[in-house]
Amino acid sequence: MAAQRIEVAMANTTNATATFAALANHKYFSLETFRKSGQGVRTPIWFAPDPSVSLDSGAAKLYVYTIGNSGKVKRLRNTHRVRIAPCDMRGRLLGSWMDGQAEIVTGAEAERGQRLLKQKYFPWKQLLDFFASFSRREHVVIVISPA
Repeated sequence: MAAQRIEVAMANTTNATATFAALANHKYFSLETFRKSGQGVRTPIWFAPDPSVSLDSGAAKLYVYTIGNSGKVKRLRNTHRVRIAPCDMRGRLLGSWMDGQAEIVTGAEAERGQRLLKQKYFPWKQLLDFFASFSRREHVVIVISPA
């Protein structure tokens, strides 16, 4: 019961001074993107940090990937504002929300993001990529930076 109250309290607050360092030992974070109405939509998602930049700096970058026509991509085209919080694979929050800015990237930066994700989630990412190659759906890479 107490854990549920803590989770509810964390779900409604954003830690403005938090850095992405809180994500250092996590496999997932909850990505909250926003509809035109302002209502947030949360999705647990894999991520890979850029190792060339410290997670506690303002220049930190987190890479995620998703299907190109997913709801989160459509919402990101309306607003780049996101919130992220560490979570488990089911989306249960394990920490405070942090504000961020998301951008869809292409080219060399997208390839770098994919490479980092493959390293972090080996062999699962490679297996998913293999099966995704049969679907012919576009995949996009998103980079998230502190707001």
